[in-house]
Amino acid sequence: MHVAVLGAGYAGLTVARRLERRLPDDVDITVVDESDTHLVQHELHRVIRRPDLREVITVPLDEVLARAEIRQASVTDIDTDDGIATLATDDGTDDGAEELDYDYAAVCLGAETAFYGLPGVEEHALPLKRLEHAAAIRESVLAAPGGEAIVGGGGLSGIQVAGELTALSDAEDLDLDVTVVEMADRIAPGFDAPFADAVRSELEARGVRIETGATVESADEDAIHLADDRELGYDTFVWAGGIQGPAATAGERAEARANLRVTDSTFVVGDAGRVVDETGEAVPAAAQTALREAKVAAANIRRLVRGGEDGGFEPRLDTFRYDSPGWVVSVGDGAVAQVGPVVMSGEPAKAAKAVIGAGHLGSVGAIGRASDLVRTELGWPSGDDIDLPTQLLAMSHAGRLATLSDPASPGDVQYPLARTAFAFSDAFAPESVDLTPLTQLADRNYPDSPASHAAETLSAGLGLFGSMASGSGTRPESDDGEEE
Repeated sequence: MHVAVLGAGYAGLTVARRLERRLPDDVDITVVDESDTHLVQHELHRVIRRPDLREVITVPLDEVLARAEIRQASVTDIDTDDGIATLATDDGTDDGAEELDYDYAAVCLGAETAFYGLPGVEEHALPLKRLEHAAAIRESVLAAPGGEAIVGGGGLSGIQVAGELTALSDAEDLDLDVTVVEMADRIAPGFDAPFADAVRSELEARGVRIETGATVESADEDAIHLADDRELGYDTFVWAGGIQGPAATAGERAEARANLRVTDSTFVVGDAGRVVDETGEAVPAAAQTALREAKVAAANIRRLVRGGEDGGFEPRLDTFRYDSPGWVVSVGDGAVAQVGPVVMSGEPAKAAKAVIGAGHLGSVGAIGRASDLVRTELGWPSGDDIDLPTQLLAMSHAGRLATLSDPASPGDVQYPLARTAFAFSDAFAPESVDLTPLTQLADRNYPDSPASHAAETLSAGLGLFGSMASGSGTRPESDDGEEE
């Protein structure tokens, strides 16, 4: 019996680790991915500003998989009826092609950037799906100080890129003008209005220009062209305008039922498919969705494998039901979170974002990287003087980190404030409760907030005190220029 897991992103790694624990030892498991590392995709935008973070958000597959055979190759085609995946080596030649037969497979190849055939967009825009993309965006911005950066797409990915670009501009004194172009009538169009409005406030406070109701029709090497006949010039053009299926499925996202099964032998999990849950509702493409679908797919493959061994009737399969507890998006050094109906920003949202990322890393056994990520997200000093939050370590020892592994999803076990938010939801449901006017006041990273002014004043005072204490302050001079 041979089970293949095609792709080692959020969905693939979760499926593979669960199958390793639950399938009999005589069942062969093969994991195929074009990389030999797992990438924490929802933190990729951070690498634009902090290249050293790439070591934190990539985890070697051989460190987190116990018995699966790891094949580094690209999946170029999948025959879901006959159970055959075609693999290619890195050089992409037919000479390196081979066929991988499987009894059951989970297709977890994720999605690629969709350019929708818009003339010039794919040629001139930079996507953000891989580490090399983050490096290219950074290089483009650093090469054009005082330039214009345009982000096409105002979903969560585009928002996070724009926030990171403004933070990089501040850090490197680039004087960069950043614009987000979104064809819908508001930013974050797929989310509740209070969340979208809070995100817009965070972006605008950091100087990001937002163009809504603006449809990109084409691009050339100097400008993007909009449907209203306007041209927006750019030095850096990032495209986050949508997704399509992987190359192995010819860019199509396979339709999948709630049990995630597309043929007798093949399951599709995560962004590679269009999933309809058990209520008949279409499921959004998101990391938290992929992780939850992965648990259902792994359970169903296990049941089918065991059912075949027993020689009995095919077992009844589990189905997936979509139910998101909320969302978190980072905006430079700020963040916005929605937990249930409660929208918040500032330190609570940033802490939720940090613990979510660390929770995923911890759930795959990368505790050291989880600690480093928390330090980076919260601005803690490096070194051994500060360890992982006590809550996170306690959960890891109790074997509960798997419940924290939904990126962008602040569940009630991920951060204590979430439990408070759910208490609010009981009192105010179903109306949204926007706490951002309050959380912004206490956010030292929100421009012109009382907390930011207080932090600046304190920093200046400590600097002056340190200068005086060290005797390095300026002393009065005599008429002849000599110090008195």
